[in-house]
This record gives sequence, structure tokens and C-alpha cells, in this order.
Amino acid sequence: MAAPDRPMPHRPGAVSLFFVAKAGVFAAGFWIWLLVLAIRGDGATGLHLLAATGAITTTLVAVVLGARMALQRNAAERHAEFKRMLVDISWNAFAAAGDAESTGKVVPFPSAPSDSERSLSGLSGERTRNNGDRRR
Repeated sequence: MAAPDRPMPHRPGAVSLFFVAKAGVFAAGFWIWLLVLAIRGDGATGLHLLAATGAITTTLVAVVLGARMALQRNAAERHAEFKRMLVDISWNAFAAAGDAESTGKVVPFPSAPSDSERSLSGLSGERTRNNGDRRR
């Protein structure tokens, strides 16, 4: 098996999925218990209230944990893409610095012009006062 050229990004997995599944199982259990109590046809008792509260609470917990896991997974993928982009930028900057004398495929990043280049270019397009000072 060939090694991937880039490492896989961290993705929330087994632990987060375990808690989402656990909350889902508890929610299903509470909903079944509430259904059984409702089918028996007894009057509303404390058990009905307990089953309904448990069903609603565990369902909400499962939804919140599932949404959190999805957001973490998405953030991990964005973070990995951001890191790849930073590596590409730094590599291009490194290659451009090494290829400064010759014309190559890598375009060097623009740098601030030196003082001699500024004096040659003048104020080109900037508004000036009568005494030559630059306006802000």
C-alpha cells in the first residue's frame, strides 16, 4: 500500500460517534417506553411524564451532539485545507527566492520598492499639495 503524499486531517470519529449513538439508543428506548405506556391506555401518571421527559431530552442531546460532530468534522477539513494552502504559499515563496536571478515559472511575491525606485517613479497619481506634501 502506497503512503499518501499528504497526511489525513484529524476528524472527530469514534468517541463522538459513540456518544451520538448512545444518546440515540437512549432516545429510542424512551420513545418506545412512552409508546408502550400510551398504548396500555392508563391515565397519565408520573411514569408517563418521566418517559416523555426522557424521550425529549435524549432526542435533543442526540441532535446537538450530532450537529457538534458534523461541525467539528467540517472545521477539521477546513483547517487541513488552510494548512495545505500555507505550505503551498511558503513553498512558492521559498522557490521564488531561490529563483530570483533567473526567469522561471514561479512568480516572486511583490516587495516594497526601494528608496531609489520611489524617487524615480515620482508621486504618480497621488494628489499633492502645492508644497509637495502628500495628503492623507
